[in-house]
Amino acid sequence: MSRTLIVLGLLLVATGVLWPWLQKAGLGRLPGDFVIRREGFTFYAPIATCIVISIVLSVIFWFLRR
Repeated sequence: MSRTLIVLGLLLVATGVLWPWLQKAGLGRLPGDFVIRREGFTFYAPIATCIVISIVLSVIFWFLRR
């Protein structure tokens, strides 16, 4: 369990460090990502980005288990 938490923490840190470059690649502005802007309020729902990240992580973990 502790090893899993360490790996997840490292992935989270790596994503935070790489986020500016990931945004330039289009991640975070995919066609399924919704942004609602009102006066004094912004709602951001990155649905498509979450699906892409989920697929990529599933493939990575699948390869690690083999």
